[in-house]
Amino acid sequence: MSEYLGSNLKLLCSHYRSIAEVCRKLAINRAQFNRYLAGHSQPTAHNLKRICDFFGVEPYELGLPGEQFAALLGVRHGQVGKAPRDPLLELLQPLSELGGDLSRYCGYYFEYAHCMSVPGRILLSLVQLREERGRFLFERQERQAPSRASDEQNDEWVRCRYLGAAFYLQDRLFLMDYESLTGNEMSQTILIPSFKSRITRLNGLKTGVSSGDRRTPACTRVVWEYLGPQINRVNAYRQVMLYAPDDPRIDDDIRQRLAGAQIRHGLFEIE
Repeated sequence: MSEYLGSNLKLLCSHYRSIAEVCRKLAINRAQFNRYLAGHSQPTAHNLKRICDFFGVEPYELGLPGEQFAALLGVRHGQVGKAPRDPLLELLQPLSELGGDLSRYCGYYFEYAHCMSVPGRILLSLVQLREERGRFLFERQERQAPSRASDEQNDEWVRCRYLGAAFYLQDRLFLMDYESLTGNEMSQTILIPSFKSRITRLNGLKTGVSSGDRRTPACTRVVWEYLGPQINRVNAYRQVMLYAPDDPRIDDDIRQRLAGAQIRHGLFEIE
């Protein structure tokens, strides 16, 4: 493979704007990748799999003579060894290119919002925002007690896990997610960024649907409280549940930030 690896990798990279872009998307060190291109080093088994998965080629194909490898790519209808382009990904691609850098916002947060399915309660969720191959993704964990009495350790707690993508556009953070365990709902959150040197709490608005049978559209204010880049996830998750508005564990600042508008159903009216 060492004889043809570099030239074949260069051919694959030529279909991207720069080698730096490829390295960023692969999350591989640029200096190390340059050694692959120059034929001075071969990828480890782990890195080779990542490279092949990214370009959509097989490991043995990277070892083919240059003309044979180029012809192989041509047979694949100019798709550079990749699967047919996803129209949804193409639609969202400009958002990633036009969006700003969210690196300073990466980490863990408590999310406070009026619960869409249990009026009069505040739902505290755990959110992790992270960067992966140049994209900003997040995961949000929710849980609610079942309708009958139960302690916090009961396996019958209703759990939700949302997965989504975040974009920074025109001084706003836009977050879109879906419930990954059931696949039956999506939500959108818009946050106002922090212009302070230290992130503490972010205010915003969330739209979605209640979990009731009617799936009523709803809108509520939301607050993200920054916890840090690393946390004790077990201890944090124990706090994920519904709270009464006057619960002493919800401080006055959070209550005031959420008090501007109660949850609205049906029409997204904001006071």
